[in-house]
Amino acid sequence: MTPAAFAAFAGLVVFAAVSPGPAVLMSARTGLTEGFRTGFMLAMGIGAGAVTWALAAVFGLTLVFQAAPSLLWALKLCGAAYLLWMAFHLWRDAKTPFQTADTRPLPRTPFAAFRLGLWTNLSNPKAAVMFSSIFLGTLQAGTPYWVLGVLLAIIFLSETIWNTLVARVFSLDRTRARYISLKTVIDRSFGGLLALLGIKIALT
Repeated sequence: MTPAAFAAFAGLVVFAAVSPGPAVLMSARTGLTEGFRTGFMLAMGIGAGAVTWALAAVFGLTLVFQAAPSLLWALKLCGAAYLLWMAFHLWRDAKTPFQTADTRPLPRTPFAAFRLGLWTNLSNPKAAVMFSSIFLGTLQAGTPYWVLGVLLAIIFLSETIWNTLVARVFSLDRTRARYISLKTVIDRSFGGLLALLGIKIALT
């Protein structure tokens, strides 16, 4: 892999990580409501989901989707349904008062946060198509496995670091205080955006 191809790959992966989507929305929401530590574990799950889709791209899942479009359609519907389910709960519970730090229940367990991040990223099967395009545009035939390992590590780190930063920003006291004062509006905005993304995944 040439240095130019490596730089192109890294740039495309970072761009994909920072692009607004369900993962970024969920990182912001988790940072706001459950704090930085839970947001970090969520980001780790998001990174694992990205690596899962990248591995699927390497092993030709896109070819399977092209051969059996109904499979991609079914996966899109499942992913869209998951996002719409989360959006419904955000919208429904938007008016529930946010509890203070003294009485707020403990955040979800690290494993539960990781699992939420993983499923959030796996809810968008178009990621497999995106990673296939990136690999096809930058990799050469016969690329050593250790190079593939480095590329997968870049994908994981890009997704994890970016979503960790998002969770950190939204976990700050000033941000949280603003959230408490505008909880209903913010939660319904998050819910609406997740719903729109779910519908977009189902229709594209």
